[in-house]
Amino acid sequence: MAAEAPILDEFRRLRARVPQLTGALAAGVDGLVLAHDTPGVEPDGLAALTAAALGVAVRVADATGRGDFRELLIRGTDGYVATYAAGRTAVLTLLATDGVNVGRLHLEGRRAGARIGELVDAEATPVRRSPAKSSAKDAAKPMPTRTKTARTARTTANARTTTES
Repeated sequence: MAAEAPILDEFRRLRARVPQLTGALAAGVDGLVLAHDTPGVEPDGLAALTAAALGVAVRVADATGRGDFRELLIRGTDGYVATYAAGRTAVLTLLATDGVNVGRLHLEGRRAGARIGELVDAEATPVRRSPAKSSAKDAAKPMPTRTKTARTARTTANARTTTES
């Protein structure tokens, strides 16, 4: 992936702005690692867990009428795991110590997620041979509210209901 080096640069800048960060991971909504800086944490496992948590978060936001997914914060006894939307097809997951300023974590995480989303979306956008009618608003659309995981879970639940009837 060509965007890996710029994403790693973004991670370095993010760590400089939020010294309590202990790890950063950019992943596709499908759970595949795009770039990582996660000492002591296995990146493929974290990306898979992030995709699973994202699927649940998207469903909760959808079921409660809260709109498109933007972020998810988990607080454990030893720190935080924060996941932010990063464009249409990716997420940014940050790991931080318990002493982090959560407001600062959100501010910087949202900004970094937006920049990483631009990198990932630019790489994923196919080159068009002829000009198409699209607006800047279309290019800035957030990630879809329903991921493959959510659709799969809903389809499975519907199949179960149909079979039980």
